[in-house]
Formats: sequence, structure tokens, C-alpha cells
Amino acid sequence: MTVNGRYLRYVALGDSQTEGVGDGDDLVGLRGWADRLAERLTIDNPDLQYANLAVRGRRASEVRSEQLGPALALRPDLATVVAGVNDLLRLRVKTSTVADDLEAMFAALTGSGARVATVTFPDLTRVIPLARPVRSRILDINDRIRAAAARHGVAVAEIALHPSVADRRFWSEDRLHCSPLGHQLIADAVAHALQLPGSNNSWTEPAASSPIPPSRQGRATAELRWATSFLGPWLGRRLRGQSSGDQRTAKHPQLHRIEGPQS
Repeated sequence: MTVNGRYLRYVALGDSQTEGVGDGDDLVGLRGWADRLAERLTIDNPDLQYANLAVRGRRASEVRSEQLGPALALRPDLATVVAGVNDLLRLRVKTSTVADDLEAMFAALTGSGARVATVTFPDLTRVIPLARPVRSRILDINDRIRAAAARHGVAVAEIALHPSVADRRFWSEDRLHCSPLGHQLIADAVAHALQLPGSNNSWTEPAASSPIPPSRQGRATAELRWATSFLGPWLGRRLRGQSSGDQRTAKHPQLHRIEGPQS
């Protein structure tokens, strides 16, 4: 239910991106694109209540099994569902199964009366050359997301289609999670997809200035540093059957009021 076109209850479902990894840290707290979107929504409705059920490391099936029920119980009039990247990075995955889990969430949430929004995923090879084996999976899941969203009237922020996401400044050091700039871009993109007052397509435009490309040696050094700091530990967790989200719970499992946009 909305009042005068304003959303009253916003619930975010997903994994680390929606949790806000890359925008703040576990000591000072995570912000993230969903928090930023919620802050924007308070401009038109200071009484907005917001819950964020996302937990890092969760696959689409886990988001569906762990978060959908609690989300429906909160009776949102706006919900966002962003999940699937953790599936695509696995050794074996059926994109059709991932899409089925996403569509089931779309159907349940829209069926409850909520307005639902989602995103398409950027081509990770633009920032992680070693991710080439998953490029076809990303293209396929994006097509499936678009088709499922069309069937259920879900708004889609087309993150995948715009050059902004290739700018390294929009990614954190691990290249899997957005930087604060990247999280703001997603928030702006979802706001635009939802046609919120004051939203526009400026998020699709490349940054006014681009950083000077590193030398060949500089790129090689950066790749080695990234592989040592992030790729190695990530592979180690996979081999041990561990997840970065083990023993973690949602940061905002209940609806609460939040402050307006921060600087």
C-alpha cells in the first residue's frame, strides 16, 4: 500500500551488494545502495520504514528460502531483489535454476501487492579479466531476469548496459563489490527504474574525467596484488566449503525509520 504515491515500507532482499559491502565496513557500519535508496525515499516520506534482510555470500536459493518469508511478513509496498552473482561464480551452475528462484520471489512479492525492482549484472570481465569463463552466464542470467521481470511487472535497473560500471572507481579493491560511488550509482539506477521524483538517467553517463591508465607493469603489479589479497582467500573459502556470510545475520531484519540522505 502507498499513500499519495509514497512508499511506506521498503524491504531489501539479497546478498553482499544489498547488504552494502564496499560502502563502509563492519566497524563503522555498512551503508550500501539499498540504504542510499531508502534515504532517498525519505525525501517524499519522512515516515518511511525500511528493513534490509540481505546477507553476504547468499545464493539465490538461500535468499529465497531465508529472506522471502520474513519479507512478506513485513508487508512491504516496495521491495528490491538482487541475487545470483554468488551462484554465477560457482564451478557449476544452472542459470535457469537461479532465474527460477528469482522469478519465484518476483511472483510472491508482486502478488502480495508490493512494487518490486531488480537489476541486471555488469560484465565482470571489464574489471576482472580472469572472470571470462562466467561472461556467458552473466549475459544469460540478465536475459532471464529481463524476461521474468516483464512477466511480473518488475522494474529493472539496467546496470549491465551502461559504461559507468567499467570505471574502476565504482568498484572496491576486491572488484566484486561496489565502492561508495558504485553503490550510489546503483541507488540512482533503481530510483530511475522506479521513476521516483527527481530521478533521471544521469547515472548512465560516464564520469566527467577518467583516471590515467596504469602502465603495463603497473597493471601486472595491480593484478598480482589483487590475486594475493582477494582471489586467493576467496578460492580458499570455496575449497573449504566456507562462505563470507557464515554465522552472519541481516543487519536490519525489522522495519525501522531512518534519516534522510547523507553527504
